Amino acid sequence: MKLSASLLCAAAFAALSFSAQAQSVKPDLAKGSAQFGQVCVACHAADGNSTTPVNPKLANQHPEYLVKQLQEFKSGKRDNAIMKGFAAALSEDDMRNIAYWLADQKAKPGFAQEKDLVRLGERIYRGGIADRQIAACAGCHSPNGAGIPAQYPRLSGQHADYTASQLNAFRSGARANSVQMTGVAAKMNDQEIKAVSDYIAGLR
Repeated sequence: MKLSASLLCAAAFAALSFSAQAQSVKPDLAKGSAQFGQVCVACHAADGNSTTPVNPKLANQHPEYLVKQLQEFKSGKRDNAIMKGFAAALSEDDMRNIAYWLADQKAKPGFAQEKDLVRLGERIYRGGIADRQIAACAGCHSPNGAGIPAQYPRLSGQHADYTASQLNAFRSGARANSVQMTGVAAKMNDQEIKAVSDYIAGLR
């Protein structure tokens, strides 16, 4: 029994040591840059600042969030045929290298376009809609849209078209990899989604 216990302890210690070593391995930014240039640049631009409104800006995004999304595209938890095809070819190391390289890129600011909706967007983002139990976006994504590393993505400057498409996808159930966001979007109407998406585009 003592021998078995000793072996179990040794195995557990070895597993913990291996896990700690894996976590301490630094991402290779040079490889991340090269892989991004081969796989991602056509849709997300050379520096991660997509110029196509339906494709998200990825520059300066939290790397943990990017890795999670790539993993979920690959597994199918986040359904997108195009991204699944790209993610399927990436290893865990590839994902980390790309994500940390993107996190190191400077994000370019965006701009709100809908003057008539900006106040509504600001009100929803900062205060939510209490009578329908819609939480303020700022509570998780921070007042300036910077998000919270390893928890909630950076939103500031994101294309309004992309943000609106994702809120609509959460609302319809087409995107199902965040119970929290599904619950929020399910209570929002089209005008509210448009307004808050436009406001987010202008956040600095």
